[in-house]
Amino acid sequence: MAKLILTASPTFNAKVMIPVPGAKPVPVVFTFKGRTKDAFKAFLENMADKEDVDAILLVASGWDLEDAFGEENVEKLVQNYIGSAKAILETYIGELAAARLGN
Repeated sequence: MAKLILTASPTFNAKVMIPVPGAKPVPVVFTFKGRTKDAFKAFLENMADKEDVDAILLVASGWDLEDAFGEENVEKLVQNYIGSAKAILETYIGELAAARLGN
């Protein structure tokens, strides 16, 4: 018998490889917010007008860094690691899209 639960968890964890200039990417585990198929579609349709920090706060609720997850520290991450927003959002979209492909 399959162990799938029809109501998906409201959050899930995924490793994001944060690009570090002059060094290898560093893995950071993010806690992401789950979305239904319809909510995911609406989210994607509304992404064009979002700033990086706002978009990250819409998809994530935590990380495994020593610094607390919040707007100020997400801004620091985005400012100090320019490719981080793209890596975070691509990982999030990829995780949900992969789950969506299974339907």
